[in-house]
Amino acid sequence: MPTEQFSVRVSKDYLVFCSGHFITYDSDKCECLHGHNYRVSVEACAPLDHNNYVFDFIALKKIARALTDELDHKMLLPSGNSKINVVTEGRKVTVNYKDREWSFPVEDCLVLPIANTTAELLARYLAQRTLVELETRHSFFPETLAVEVEESFGQAATYTWKR
Repeated sequence: MPTEQFSVRVSKDYLVFCSGHFITYDSDKCECLHGHNYRVSVEACAPLDHNNYVFDFIALKKIARALTDELDHKMLLPSGNSKINVVTEGRKVTVNYKDREWSFPVEDCLVLPIANTTAELLARYLAQRTLVELETRHSFFPETLAVEVEESFGQAATYTWKR
């Protein structure tokens, strides 16, 4: 028996954020500080509602834009990385990895509850935040939600959540 699935997807030129980051990898390496002009797209799947909508495009764009705006022009730092120590003290954030140390103004940083600032974990973070917004503000409970974070042209990671 055939089945149908509907989804809506937003990928606009303003769903972007320009941020600095670095990641640890291979248990003993750490990238140099660098940045990306990230692009984000969000896709929600659900049955059609009484208006024959999956979900309102305008509302989905507003959620995605608010979340990408939070990340824009920030130094993204992970709070859950055992190799990176992030300490906020007064108006300064100090970050240590082995014998390396960085210091940033607190207003320029965003400490995220993730293990590493990879595109994969940024996509999951954005998806989790999007789900909260969809459910609490719109009483919308998608069957699946996918968020793609593109670091650079042709290089992206996607996180897909399923109910």
